[in-house]
Amino acid sequence: MTKRHITNLACGTALCGALLGAAPASAAHHVHLVHPGESIQKAVDAARPGDTVLVLPGTYRESVKVTKSGLTLRGMGPGTVLQPAKKAKATKKSAAAQKSCAEMGNGICVVGTKSKPVENVTVARMTVTGFSRTGVMAVGTANLNVHGVAAVKNGQWGIAEERAVHSTYRDNVARNNGDAGLFLANSVTAEKGATDTAGTVVEHNLLEGNRIGVTVRRLRNLTVADNSVTGNCAGVFVVGDENKPKAGKITVTGNQVVKNNKYCPKTARLAFLQGSGIVLTGTENTLVSRNLVTGNSGKSPLSGGVVIFKSFVGATSDKNSVTDNSLSGNAPADLVNQEATKHGNAFKGNTCKKSKPAGLC
Repeated sequence: MTKRHITNLACGTALCGALLGAAPASAAHHVHLVHPGESIQKAVDAARPGDTVLVLPGTYRESVKVTKSGLTLRGMGPGTVLQPAKKAKATKKSAAAQKSCAEMGNGICVVGTKSKPVENVTVARMTVTGFSRTGVMAVGTANLNVHGVAAVKNGQWGIAEERAVHSTYRDNVARNNGDAGLFLANSVTAEKGATDTAGTVVEHNLLEGNRIGVTVRRLRNLTVADNSVTGNCAGVFVVGDENKPKAGKITVTGNQVVKNNKYCPKTARLAFLQGSGIVLTGTENTLVSRNLVTGNSGKSPLSGGVVIFKSFVGATSDKNSVTDNSLSGNAPADLVNQEATKHGNAFKGNTCKKSKPAGLC
């Protein structure tokens, strides 16, 4: 135990009470306090399941890897800043899967295995910025909780996960990241059918200035709710492909999707993006309801307010419901359905002026 090791959550000090809440003395959970100039990773390595690593305001130039269940990594708000080290230290093993979190270009990595996920980890109340790949990356997790994190100006994703179940992403800011502000997928690399997230929730986040605000790729049983999505090239992407099962049983509700009109050039996977509000492609049984979708305007094949897009790889979108949304000022139209009527996509109760084809409003 170090001199900066607070030995009990029920210590009775104002710091413990205000930031961490009450806990019974019998829990014997500890708070590891990290000051500027000290190593967050050393505190994480010293912590045991149930402990909290509390990082004081300051700039910390390192990457942090969490592989223990039940750990909380918490800053003191936006003033706790994690940035890349000036030069990532090389490891002896060179295979990509064996590289360190820093070598992979990530800020915070929460990592389990296929057979043993890391469970009940919380990452909260800090800024993660300037990493070449991802601000916060989770692989092989269960019951992950990320809240109050600002993921800013990272090269690829602000916050991302793969092979994860029952995650919660709440009250985060993902701004000016190279690809998606929030990216959730069954697998980052493998082409395979969608997996069940067991109820992952993405809610009350601000997603601004990214290529895509939030991408949900090859997943099922997930909710995207009450987020503010603005100034991206595209707002919300729900993406499947030709594999089975399809992406689906996803709810997109209560979001404000406004003026996502930034221009992003085409990639190997997609045409150029501009002016896309909410896009469904290769999905089934997805509900898009009670969203405010305004001012998304562009000439991309995916432009429009709510767009059911005919996939480039030939995957159809089937039996999706677009209901009770408020849409205005989107171009080429507020509602766009590129699928044939036989696929059973329904548009009901929406407030809008223009649709393609006509008659969906």
